[in-house]
Amino acid sequence: MKKLVSCILFVCLALSASAQFKSEAFKQSYNDDKGTSKDSTDVLFSFKEYFAGLRHEQEIKIGTMFAGSLLVVGGEQMYNKQYWKLPIVYSAIGGTLGAGIYLNTQGKHDAAKYCFIGTGVAYWATLMDGVISYKSDRYPLPGRATLYSLLLPGLGQAYNGEYWKIPIYLGGMGAAFYFYRTNSINYERYRRIYKEATDSETTYTGPISAETAVYYRDTYRQYRDYSTLAMVLIYVLQVIDANVFSYMHDFEIADDMAMTVRPSVIMPEAQLAFNPSPAFGINVGIRF
Repeated sequence: MKKLVSCILFVCLALSASAQFKSEAFKQSYNDDKGTSKDSTDVLFSFKEYFAGLRHEQEIKIGTMFAGSLLVVGGEQMYNKQYWKLPIVYSAIGGTLGAGIYLNTQGKHDAAKYCFIGTGVAYWATLMDGVISYKSDRYPLPGRATLYSLLLPGLGQAYNGEYWKIPIYLGGMGAAFYFYRTNSINYERYRRIYKEATDSETTYTGPISAETAVYYRDTYRQYRDYSTLAMVLIYVLQVIDANVFSYMHDFEIADDMAMTVRPSVIMPEAQLAFNPSPAFGINVGIRF
């Protein structure tokens, strides 16, 4: 029994791995030549930094430019020195918003709704234009990939060159929206039936009882909420995916990875071993 234990101990000692780490095996550059990152996640938003950028006193990150321009309409165009776009931006946003407010006061709610939709589209186009026009020597720029996915799902993956992911995310969001729409319709149907069945002022003669209606109403409402959550999760996932894989774009794994396996003989010291006879094992070497 002692000989068996001794043999197992020496075999375990023989199964040792040696690895050599090279600093050049993984390469990643997070900063530009000036040592200042242009990503949107390094520091919190600063109004002082933002307005200094609008005055062109310093460069600002793409995330800072975008966040500030959510409130300062046209700020991206100012920072990008595309002042000629400002009249287009203000006329498109201000004109559709003013028309919508006017039509709404006149009772033309349907026409006002389309004007408000036009305001939202113009505002979105202004933000997208600023992100596209942002100048940077780095490609891919994680902040740009992230904002692309925020503004238009799948665009960040296209920017990173991962086109095969676009059908997956868009298909997932489309399926989630389909189930949301279906469950919402059924929820409204059973909610209406339940109201009619419990309203004392109406004579309800439908085949569905109030108890059944309230059960299906709550069930479809729960399914609708799950569909909404799934849609949001897929949207957030594609934003994270665009950011992470944009960062990983610059990683390079060394080509000289190798693994060697060879038999090994261990000669134990007589005063330390249970049995001074040699032990045989395997030596594994990994280089990466």
